[in-house]
Amino acid sequence: MISVARLAVLVGFAGLIPFIAGALGLFLMPANSVAILAWFYIYSAGILAFMGGIYWTIALQLENRAYPQSPMMTVLFSQVFFLAAGLGLLLETPHKILLYSVAFLLLYLVDVRWMRAYWPGWYLKLRLVLTTVVLLCQITVGVWFHLVHGG
Repeated sequence: MISVARLAVLVGFAGLIPFIAGALGLFLMPANSVAILAWFYIYSAGILAFMGGIYWTIALQLENRAYPQSPMMTVLFSQVFFLAAGLGLLLETPHKILLYSVAFLLLYLVDVRWMRAYWPGWYLKLRLVLTTVVLLCQITVGVWFHLVHGG
């Protein structure tokens, strides 16, 4: 039987494949850039909403327990990232680049600063690696967009 940690690592790294494929795809298949950008940001929104949703499930478990964070705060974190994910899909590409880059960085900072007590140590190390790769992909897409569109 596979451990939770190993499964999380496996799923986490597998989840990077679409980010990396999207960023590389813009350089390797520029003729398909409109579809690649749309796909990249839909995937970004899905992952951001999913990761924010983790806070919601923590809030449900906090009601009758003493934890460092109130259920209200964890629900608020959840909703902020969910709304950012949806809002990002409505924005023009230059604004998407900024929103998703900042949101993924803030998501990690919330985990490290306010949610640290809920996570095992290995999880925060994994999140650092995953967040770094996601941010590099977001930045790569932003650089590509500004090179191509002069924005």
